[in-house]
Amino acid sequence: MWLSQQDLSARQNEHRRKFGAVYMTLNNPFYEVIDEEIRLAVEEHGDVLLTRDPALSVERQREEIQELIDDGVQVLFVNPVDWQRIGPALEAARQAHIPVIAIDTSVQDESDVASTVMSDNYLAGVQCARHLLEHAAGGKVALLKHTQARSSVDRIRGFKDTLSGHPEFRIVDEEECMGQLEQAMPAMDRMLRRHPDIRIVMALNDPAALGAIASLQHAGRLDDVLVYGVDGVPETKEMIARGRMTATAGQSPRQIGRLAAEQAYRFLAGEPVQKEIRLPTRLWTSGNIDESNREGWD
Repeated sequence: MWLSQQDLSARQNEHRRKFGAVYMTLNNPFYEVIDEEIRLAVEEHGDVLLTRDPALSVERQREEIQELIDDGVQVLFVNPVDWQRIGPALEAARQAHIPVIAIDTSVQDESDVASTVMSDNYLAGVQCARHLLEHAAGGKVALLKHTQARSSVDRIRGFKDTLSGHPEFRIVDEEECMGQLEQAMPAMDRMLRRHPDIRIVMALNDPAALGAIASLQHAGRLDDVLVYGVDGVPETKEMIARGRMTATAGQSPRQIGRLAAEQAYRFLAGEPVQKEIRLPTRLWTSGNIDESNREGWD
């Protein structure tokens, strides 16, 4: 009885299609949730999802994509480590006639992908800046960035564009942190040493914002610095509710994952797919976070 239930024979698996997913990192709950949603959809279809984590290495991501191509996947979900240097890996997928669904960010050559599913990253930066303009009279601003990620570039651009024409807010420093808490904390330390009078921090994502908060707390500055992020991680919602963070532009990783899987199956069925799906973000602040929405993702 046990053997029949666990039958892993070629006959049982011959019709199961393989999908591949490669993220910039899985050291971020946002990508973990996306992967959970894609995996749920794939397994509901009786198929298999192979997930890889290059740990922010461009070279390793290229290798992992090639390995998945060689393994015979029929669709690739890709979140690029570097939106400009991912091209050769996407070209390899094209040569193998494997469609690519880009996740969370666009790539340099959009003809390399069948569809892109992402948040409106520019809007996320705009929402943070608008909140700042409404709640502060001015101050020196520090940025935590990740310029290899197009999503981060667009968020910071939306924030800066919205503040342009408001000289009372002056960007005095910026540092790269690859969206990682462990890198954001020392980066914030360095900016505080150079500019002790920083009053606002705009972080490309919530892990970076949490790194900034840790640095500010250690410096005894958390009470007089406004900290913005992007993602809507439950942990940061809790920080906002407790008054330790200002706001975050929330994304919906569950919806991104579901839509990415939907696009993949539409493509395999020969149905038309949307070239780009751009989901709006929602700004979370102390004014709209309560017990009913604090713990989960959008």
